[in-house]
Amino acid sequence: MHEPSTTADFGERVRFYREAAGMSRPVFGELCGRSKDWAKAIENGDIGMPGLKLLIRMAELLDVSLGQLTGMQQLSETTYTKVRHEKAAEIARLLATYPIIDRDREPVPAAELTAQVAQAWQVWHGSTCQRDAIAVVLPRLLDDARRAAKLHEGRDRRLSLTALAQVYHLAQLYLSFQPMPEMIYLTGDRAMQAAQDADSPQAVAAAAWYLNHVYRDAGEQAEGRIELAHQASRLLSPDRDETDRSLYGLLQLAVALSYAKTGRRGDAERHWDEAGRAADSLSGHHPWLLFGRGMVDAYAVTIYNDLTHAYEATRQVNRLDLRRAVPSLTRSSYHLIEAARAYHLRKEPIAAMSLLRQAYEMSPDTSQYNLFTRSAVLQMMTGPTPAVRDDARALARKLRLPEAA
Repeated sequence: MHEPSTTADFGERVRFYREAAGMSRPVFGELCGRSKDWAKAIENGDIGMPGLKLLIRMAELLDVSLGQLTGMQQLSETTYTKVRHEKAAEIARLLATYPIIDRDREPVPAAELTAQVAQAWQVWHGSTCQRDAIAVVLPRLLDDARRAAKLHEGRDRRLSLTALAQVYHLAQLYLSFQPMPEMIYLTGDRAMQAAQDADSPQAVAAAAWYLNHVYRDAGEQAEGRIELAHQASRLLSPDRDETDRSLYGLLQLAVALSYAKTGRRGDAERHWDEAGRAADSLSGHHPWLLFGRGMVDAYAVTIYNDLTHAYEATRQVNRLDLRRAVPSLTRSSYHLIEAARAYHLRKEPIAAMSLLRQAYEMSPDTSQYNLFTRSAVLQMMTGPTPAVRDDARALARKLRLPEAA
């Protein structure tokens, strides 16, 4: 096989090897779990190099090595893999165990457990360093919730199981964007099992939202995760109950995000509109899932980013105050990062860097564990725009990227 020019960038290399393999863009995009627009954006340089898992998939499809595909002798670990929190191994060990419950110890009352979990959600959403804060309380919460779910009976057992499902959601959020995919799958599965055992449609709906995150982030089970959201939606009574309406809207948003990830714009926009109608009918936002109008609007940026419609994504950014759209420091930081991703798609690094700095100021934890932030900052350190290089180096040092040392 002929090789591309040694000066070819990543997108040019993808195009060269795709054409050499006789594969069309739509087919290549579909086999990568994406769309033809995504494949075009990769080849045109509108999207940067993806994460390691997708890179491996692309190399396998094109029958080339990672070195050939990327033009690099060695991939940068800090760019394409994930960082690990200092307590991650301990929490993963606790999640992986099946403790024998001591029946001589009284379980925490179900109402008290519910209050403790609600407080943990406040800690998660209100902290600038969420993982540090939640790692302190998560081991005890996990032990208390498991014990209560095992030893209580009747209504108290169902309440305890609902609380246990939420503890697993918190564990999933804590582990997210860390190199422990098997533990993230485990938290999603156990949360759904606890929700089903609680016989609570609302708990099942929340678990379906978080399972959608697990599989969407991994680029897997697109049709399955959409069907799961639809099935959970059918358990709810949105016409009669505001909490059900909030969860129904949340699941419509999950479907919209999944369709955007696979390039189906019409379906994504239709379900986003349905989520918006549900949000507009609410008197406020969900207490810990935070579903409301602000959340729906903020996720529009992500939807158009995933559809690679950079102009529409930045149009959504410009009509929102993303610092206040959602009452959560980590969520607001995430949505600012998504806004930066939109400007990155439009090749406007000055705007992207400004938003990345704002995101870091709001939640250093969210920025440090975000893969787009890490890769974009490293790209801008050596990119073609001198005006952002110093800012990129300064942010890279804050993110503790070795290349910035």
